[in-house]
Amino acid sequence: MKTETIVYGEPMGKQRPRVTRFSTYTPAKTVNFETLVKLQYQNKHHHAPLVGMVGIYIKACFSIPKSTSKKKHKLMLENIIRPTKKPDADNIAKIVCDALNGIAFLDDKQIVDARITKWYSDTPRIEIIIQEIE
Repeated sequence: MKTETIVYGEPMGKQRPRVTRFSTYTPAKTVNFETLVKLQYQNKHHHAPLVGMVGIYIKACFSIPKSTSKKKHKLMLENIIRPTKKPDADNIAKIVCDALNGIAFLDDKQIVDARITKWYSDTPRIEIIIQEIE
């Protein structure tokens, strides 16, 4: 089985938990983004979580800064210039995989193959492809 989902909006990485004297909590921006990923996936896919080995491909498309020259803008759209900015690819994978735990797959420990790429686009989004590996 193979599923494809697109989450529109600026890609975000998993933020570190915050620690206070009284408790530890996950920042609201992280919780909100994870909820967005969950809802987008659940709206499109109505199946039980995958139980076997899983492969995941995450394509993070970042918006092009408004101050970018026309020449650079063109190079960014042609994928000659790619984002080397934050968030890190591993933090993007972490937020997506944590959001889909128990929904797309039982647990993210099932992921045996993962690929995360970063691109520029006029439409910021995260494209997620999940495939059961036989």
